Amino acid sequence: MTGVWVLLGVLVLGGVAGALMRARNGRIRAAKPGAPTLPGRVSGALAPEGVTLVQISTTFCAPCRHTRAILSALADKTDGLTHVDLDVTETPEVAQALSILRTPTTLALTPDGREVFRVGGVPRGQELLEALKPHLANA
Repeated sequence: MTGVWVLLGVLVLGGVAGALMRARNGRIRAAKPGAPTLPGRVSGALAPEGVTLVQISTTFCAPCRHTRAILSALADKTDGLTHVDLDVTETPEVAQALSILRTPTTLALTPDGREVFRVGGVPRGQELLEALKPHLANA
């Protein structure tokens, strides 16, 4: 009988952990004050105007491909929005400097390098667009 209770407990804990991870995936988080200095690879990728969505990816990241498709499509149809995909597989110091804990992570950055917000996981396109509107000139 003890084995049944242990199994039931493990299943409940697994379900709760899965639900929490799913709820956090794609959530937009406001930037923390005093953001770190951007590494050269990131600052060099910023567009001169509008907002740049910098996607931090790795080579073997399956959700990164889905994120790339969402962000590219959003940038193509939105004035003042640029998408850049940075693969940090060979340069983990870039991810470390930006406090990236998972891939994909998307940073919304202004031309001067100020972080507007970040998204961990695959972003939800419509929510992302709504969060970007105040920062885009023609929104």
